[in-house]
Amino acid sequence: MLSGGASQETWFFELVEAGDGPVHRLVLRRAPGGCYQHATAAGLEVEAAVIRIVGRNGIPVPTVRYVLEHGDGIGRGFVTDHVDGETIARKILRDDAFARVRPTLPAAFGSLLARIHAVPKGELPQLRLTGAAATLNILRNEVRRLDMPRPVFEVAIRWLEDHMLDDREPALVHGDFRLGNLIIDGHGVAAVLDWELVHLGDPMEDIAWLCATPWRFGAVDKPVGGLGTREDLFASYEAAGGAIDRARLRWWDVSSALRWGVNCAAMVAQYRDGTDTSLERAMIARRASENEVDLMRLLYLGD
Repeated sequence: MLSGGASQETWFFELVEAGDGPVHRLVLRRAPGGCYQHATAAGLEVEAAVIRIVGRNGIPVPTVRYVLEHGDGIGRGFVTDHVDGETIARKILRDDAFARVRPTLPAAFGSLLARIHAVPKGELPQLRLTGAAATLNILRNEVRRLDMPRPVFEVAIRWLEDHMLDDREPALVHGDFRLGNLIIDGHGVAAVLDWELVHLGDPMEDIAWLCATPWRFGAVDKPVGGLGTREDLFASYEAAGGAIDRARLRWWDVSSALRWGVNCAAMVAQYRDGTDTSLERAMIARRASENEVDLMRLLYLGD
């Protein structure tokens, strides 16, 4: 099983054709245990359908070769071609092999996101609509379910309520566009992965999530994935047909910080009750405090 997948199983295998036929390098993306699906996930069958559609609209994605059926007996999932490149952020940000391409990535991300957000909705399968109101409701409920008080999270909820956005025409939203979910090679973005949170919503959600502090990987002065400036991202996004709304973006900046903070805090209970006692889970859980700092900075000092 490949490393790097946080919520789905990812298996690499080779298909060898009979005789002296070619060897096909493939990847199986499968639900944990074969059947688990998070409440906010689109579902693996829907994810596969979306990947095929965005691929036809010029987005670099792995080619979907097969979607598992019940009779296959191995659960839910789909098989894609293997795409060469790197997903581990530490390597992309530091290794000499990516030195030439690193400065080009913020602009490449902006162009890609504009094209994703422009995919015709009429071509898409049925997706959940998750705008600002639905997002706030999800976050509010998740904060209430935490097993210890988080006053900073409550302050963030109040700020989001007081600055609630009006509804706009929804677009296709990736939902988790960031380093780690992108295959990078020596030429740029080779593929956009992990469409499990795909939905219809506000395009500024994707922009804000990409620029969230955790996805800067320590390079806090480089908001776009630890690689560059928002200005490069915004300029390429608008050059590709998108429109940046800075007022709406600020709301999504705050909700993104709260979203990751809630995710981290929820892992405390998983570690304590024995659901997952891995060192990785414990380390992520303690990062909830970092997000409290991020939220206070966003709310009172700006980014």
